[in-house]
Amino acid sequence: MLAAIGAVVGFIIAQFLSRFLVAFISGEGSSLFVDLSLDWRLLGFTAGIAILTSILFGLTPAFKATGMTVGSVLKDAGRGMTASRERFGLRRILVVAQVALSLTLLVGALLFVRSLQNLMGVNAGFKQEGLVITDIDMTDLKLPKERRLDYKRDLLERVRAIPGVTSAAETSIVPLSGNGWNDSVEMLNTEPAKKGVPWFSRITPDFFKTMGGRILAGRDFDSRDTVQSQKVAIVNETFARQLVDGGSPLGKRFQVEVGPGDPELVYEIVGLVNDTKYQDLREEFKPIAFVAASQDSTPDTGAQFVIASDLPTVAVTSAVKQVMSDANPKISLDFHVFKTMIVDGLLQDRLMATLSGFFGLLAALLATVGLYGVISYMVAQRRNEIGIRMALGADRGTIVKMILGDAGLLLIIGIVVGTGAALGASYWASSMLYGLKWHDPATIVMAIAVLGVVGLLASYIPAYRASKVDPMNALRYE
Repeated sequence: MLAAIGAVVGFIIAQFLSRFLVAFISGEGSSLFVDLSLDWRLLGFTAGIAILTSILFGLTPAFKATGMTVGSVLKDAGRGMTASRERFGLRRILVVAQVALSLTLLVGALLFVRSLQNLMGVNAGFKQEGLVITDIDMTDLKLPKERRLDYKRDLLERVRAIPGVTSAAETSIVPLSGNGWNDSVEMLNTEPAKKGVPWFSRITPDFFKTMGGRILAGRDFDSRDTVQSQKVAIVNETFARQLVDGGSPLGKRFQVEVGPGDPELVYEIVGLVNDTKYQDLREEFKPIAFVAASQDSTPDTGAQFVIASDLPTVAVTSAVKQVMSDANPKISLDFHVFKTMIVDGLLQDRLMATLSGFFGLLAALLATVGLYGVISYMVAQRRNEIGIRMALGADRGTIVKMILGDAGLLLIIGIVVGTGAALGASYWASSMLYGLKWHDPATIVMAIAVLGVVGLLASYIPAYRASKVDPMNALRYE
């Protein structure tokens, strides 16, 4: 009966919690789809597990009871249950196991939550707030290649002229979008020859201003940089450190490896900027070379504008749509909030933090209920003993300490076992952590403290009730 009621209630709760978790984890740009429709196979399996578990653990004490002899039972009854603590061995083992498993899940939950917090707080080298990414597709305009650069430049100027837009720029690679472009390069006029594989991005002037980056030396791209002029590049600090030995990169030149028959690509470095993340937040700073979009000899029909504004996102997107429609209604647009895109890129981390946190709290709750149930049962069985102790002069504080001592022993054993299990599980999951060691002491201490406090509070209730027992009523209990 208990199994059937629990299975039905669990099924109802699972429907609501499953939908809540999926909605909570999903983001604007990375919706998580999980088929939550009723599956009778799944329902039958979980209900069967619930019923089988209840019957198994219900039959265990029943079989144990049938194995007792009449003499032993009468002998125990004559002692008033004061010497029967060995009967609680299985219950104690189960509580210790619950505490150990709960600690393992709590440590995992705290590690994943703190790892996500570290990722969200990492310094990416640029601002994340107040930026809107606009993807532009001009394929339907059928513009010839020689007109595309000027047309994109005109569209960008229209966007910059929108009231409330502080700056805007075009980029071929939006930072932290997961996209990338790298090439093998060789520094020229260096002995020995320096080679590397930096990452690239093609940008327009004001890109660093829009993204909140800093030009540390040299200049930004400007009107001097055309298809016919010397190709120029702006590099970041890691590029200068790895390929220019940490010296000033200004004026240095590098050549990009090209295929047979392709024209030579030589860039002169005209600027140095601060390090920024390129593909994702987890990566170390990579060498990056930014090249001028105005020098692109084969521009395509797409563009990505990064727009900085203090206006609400809806106002910015509406204004950009109007500007593009005025320019040509055939232009296709797609918008992304930069901050939301970053959060959506952390889907795996949010998934692990959310699920592990949910199941960690659930396990702690079950361990608390289990500990409360066992201590309450032990108090009821030892009621006669408690009455004798109080009749012989034990005060309420002594009784509370005695009961809490039993509970504390179970907690300590469970915590010791759980700490070992938690370290093993954390080592296995160490590759998914960021900014934390798998054996992080603060996390383990925090989990132990939470479980210890909750466990002792759950044990205090039956202990306090035991201290309120009337000795005469307790002695008549048997």
